[in-house]
Amino acid sequence: MDNLKDKFRRFMVGRYGMDELNRFLTIMTAVLIGANLFARSSILFWMELICVVLVYGRMFSRNTGRRFQENQRFLRYEFYGKEYVRNLKFRWKEARRYKIFRCPGCGQRIRIPRGHGKVQIHCKSCGNDFLGRS
Repeated sequence: MDNLKDKFRRFMVGRYGMDELNRFLTIMTAVLIGANLFARSSILFWMELICVVLVYGRMFSRNTGRRFQENQRFLRYEFYGKEYVRNLKFRWKEARRYKIFRCPGCGQRIRIPRGHGKVQIHCKSCGNDFLGRS
């Protein structure tokens, strides 16, 4: 058994291996397989096959620089997606407690607590005063 591990270890020297993009593709493959158990679609089958080929092709690739760039691009898009969702959650939570106004002079967003009725709002950015209902 140790001999097989050593052979595989020697085989993998200089190859890229697993990274976050491969983990994502593996999870997508599992999701597609689960969906295909119920749908029995040839399109899902081909998507599964493409994902498996991509995972193994990336894992055994010797072009590590290119695979690293692909992974960095994936991580950047993943970060943008997570930040977008986090920002939506934050705005939803804030919208329950605060009313957001835009300054007519400069467009700056100003946050006022809800439930204070008609208030005069002062923009700290441009010094403009305007009325709003909270």
